[in-house]
Amino acid sequence: MVAPSLLSADFSAMGEAVKKIEESGADWVHMDIMDGVFVPTLTFGPKMVADLRKKTKLPMDVHLMVVNPEKYIKPFIEAGADHITFHLEAEVHSHRLLQNILGLGIKAGISIVPSTPALLLGEILDMLDIILIMTVNPGFGGQKLISRSLEKISYLAAMKREKGFRYRIAVDGGVDKTTVQSLRGAGAEILVTGSAFFGSADPAADVMYLRGNNFV
Repeated sequence: MVAPSLLSADFSAMGEAVKKIEESGADWVHMDIMDGVFVPTLTFGPKMVADLRKKTKLPMDVHLMVVNPEKYIKPFIEAGADHITFHLEAEVHSHRLLQNILGLGIKAGISIVPSTPALLLGEILDMLDIILIMTVNPGFGGQKLISRSLEKISYLAAMKREKGFRYRIAVDGGVDKTTVQSLRGAGAEILVTGSAFFGSADPAADVMYLRGNNFV
């Protein structure tokens, strides 16, 4: 699956950006919510999600890069989020927060930054719909993929096969034509792409390539 990130879109034309994602044939709209504390950058809040919800029927994949993520769950669900992913590093009581999200009827995900071992997810793997592996240090688009991240993806893919967990493995950071085969080979199932998508002359062809249709 391919989930273009609005972080790399023109913020003065978000409606057109969502239309571009739809027309490309991509699967999800990925929305990076940044608070300027957990990561250096500020982006947008629930109102942007609510306004864009009116523009598309695609699933809205909300990635909370914020401290105290528990404060933001209900506002983003009410705004129209279909999935919410928060950071393990930002929440002491991840198990409880996952229970809360799932109890509100949407998909729940955890994300980890490059310095966090995948082993730390062991106690909650059975609760997760999405595991988002940050393959760059979060906060800015256009960075190069950190190759050590492939080991985390492979580990989580093996755990999923062995234990029958339901989660999908997503990756965010440095996803483009030069890295996609390594990412898919390691076990990535959802590819979050930002600057490569919005800077592309042919986004639809790129989406097909990322999916594995390499004849494009």
